[in-house]
Amino acid sequence: MQVDKAEFGSITIDGKTYDHDVIIQLSGKIEKRRKKLSKEKYGTSHIISKAEAKYVFEDGCDVLIVGAGHNGNVSLSQEASDYFDKKGCRVILQPTPEAIRFFNQSHEKKIGLMHVTC
Repeated sequence: MQVDKAEFGSITIDGKTYDHDVIIQLSGKIEKRRKKLSKEKYGTSHIISKAEAKYVFEDGCDVLIVGAGHNGNVSLSQEASDYFDKKGCRVILQPTPEAIRFFNQSHEKKIGLMHVTC
C-alpha cells in the first residue's frame, strides 16, 4: 500500500485517484470517509467525533495517521482523543502531505484517515 500523492481535492493511492476523503484500513482496503458522523455532532467535518473515531478504529491498530488537510484544519474532539487513548491507539495528526510521508514510511499496524482539502 503506497500513497502516491495528494493534491488539493484528490489523493492517489496505488495509482488510483480518489476525489474525496478516504480511510485506509489495516487490510489496505480504501473506503470513503464517513464525514457525516462528525458533521452531525459539530456542524463540520473538521472535528473528528467519537462516533467517527469508533467507526474508523479497528482492533489491532497501533497508530491512526490523520491527514488533517493541506492547511491542517482537521482536529480530534476530546472525546475522540480519549477513545483512541483508551484503545491504546496512538494518533499522528499532520497536514496531509506530511501525514502521507509518515504513512508511507511507517511499518506499524496503521490506519490512515486522509482529508484532501483545506
